[in-house]
Amino acid sequence: MSGNRRKAFLVSAAIVGGAMLMTACQDGDAATDTGAARGSSATPAGDAATPAGSSAAGSGQSTDKSSNATGEGTEDAAGSGADTGNGKREPVGQSCGANDISWNTRSETQAGGYILIIAKAKPGITCYLPAALPTVAFGSDGTQAGPAEQTAGKQIKLSGSTTAYAGVNPKTTKENGGKELDFIIVGVGDDDPNPVSLPVGTITVEAPIVTNWHTAPADAVPFS
Repeated sequence: MSGNRRKAFLVSAAIVGGAMLMTACQDGDAATDTGAARGSSATPAGDAATPAGSSAAGSGQSTDKSSNATGEGTEDAAGSGADTGNGKREPVGQSCGANDISWNTRSETQAGGYILIIAKAKPGITCYLPAALPTVAFGSDGTQAGPAEQTAGKQIKLSGSTTAYAGVNPKTTKENGGKELDFIIVGVGDDDPNPVSLPVGTITVEAPIVTNWHTAPADAVPFS
């Protein structure tokens, strides 16, 4: 029930050198001395090219390492994913958080009465609800709904008009008692940093249960 998270630089260098022309009227010896001096001063420039070339070689190695890292990431991704409940795994993609979703609730009368939670991705968002129960809590003491189903659900991709449903039965006991509340707190897993408070009217809460996420509301009836 938890939910939980993925560089290459290229450096180039260029050195431009120039040559100066000497006039014929200059003294031969002076020209020789000047040329020798200029030849000596050109040597450091040539030497300076060596570190630059060495740096470029280092960059090439860095690029190779980046390529290797990418390959490793691909391998890891191939072995990861969410359990779909049928022995297969599917890529997780971006997991939904409560703040990625537009929420609604609706009271239903089937199975003794329950609350239907309705979830759609906000415009422009595509995310995945995990193959796990939604986190539904009640009141200041954090009473949390247990599972209404014996098997795991399926990962659901929310995007556009796709809607997910979960059913909450706030009271599964037959005796009188429980606490009176008028809202529920919903998150996508226990680690969701932005759970939302949803109004539901006045309900009595005792030993609550919640279904997995489903794409059809008829599948989200929380039979106890």
